[in-house]
Amino acid sequence: MKRKSTSQNITLLLKTLIIIMMLTVSYNVNALTRIAIRSGNSDTTKMISGVPLLPEDISPLLTGENIPKVNLLNAAGQSFDLNAAVASKPTILIFYRGGWCPFCSKQLAGIQEIEQDLTKMGYQIVAVSTDSPENLKNTETKQKLTYTLLSDADLSISKQFGIAFKSPKNYDKFLPETSGGKNVDKLLPVPSVFILNRKGNIRFEYINPNITQRLSAGLLKAAAASLYNEL
Repeated sequence: MKRKSTSQNITLLLKTLIIIMMLTVSYNVNALTRIAIRSGNSDTTKMISGVPLLPEDISPLLTGENIPKVNLLNAAGQSFDLNAAVASKPTILIFYRGGWCPFCSKQLAGIQEIEQDLTKMGYQIVAVSTDSPENLKNTETKQKLTYTLLSDADLSISKQFGIAFKSPKNYDKFLPETSGGKNVDKLLPVPSVFILNRKGNIRFEYINPNITQRLSAGLLKAAAASLYNEL
C-alpha cells in the first residue's frame, strides 16, 4: 500500500508540473499579442473610458514586469500600502470582481483553505476587488477570510495592471452601489492571480477572460511552492 501511495503522489506531482508548464507556455505565446496591443499595433480593439470593451482585449502586465504604486483602502477603511507590504515578503495578489460574484466567492473560499499552507511557505495573500470597504467587510465576515482584502472601487489600479474592461449593460445598476458610488465608469477587472517577489516583480500570472475559469487552489499552491526559492 505504501508503494502504491508513493506512486500516486509522484503521478499527481507530474500532472501538476505539466499543467503549470502549459499555463506558462500559454502566456508566453500570448505575450507578443498583448505587447502588440499595448504598442498600438492593433487598431481593432474598441475602447471606452480608456479600457477595452471586451475582456479578451485587455493588455495586462507581463511576467517580468514590476507592479505600479498601489495604495488602497482595506476592509476597515484604512490605507494599505501594497508596495511596502510586498517588500516585506513574497505576495500572492488576486484580483476578483466582487463579493456578489459566485465564482469569486468560490475562489476566495478555496484560497482560504490553503491560506495556512501558503503562509507557512512565507507568502502573504492580498485580494483586490471593486467592492467598497464596507462590502469587503461583509465578504470577510461571511466567508471567514483571514487574508487581506483591498478596495479598488474606481478600478484605478486595475487599469494600471491592464486588466480593466467595460462591464456589460446588465451590471450598470449595481456596480456603482457595490463600489460605494466610485465605479462611475462601470468597469470590471478580468479575474487574475499574480505571484510577486519582494521587489514587486511579477514571477507568475494567471489571467482568464472566462469568469467561470479560475486557477484552482491546488495549482496555486503548487505554483507558489515551486517559485518560492526564486523569490
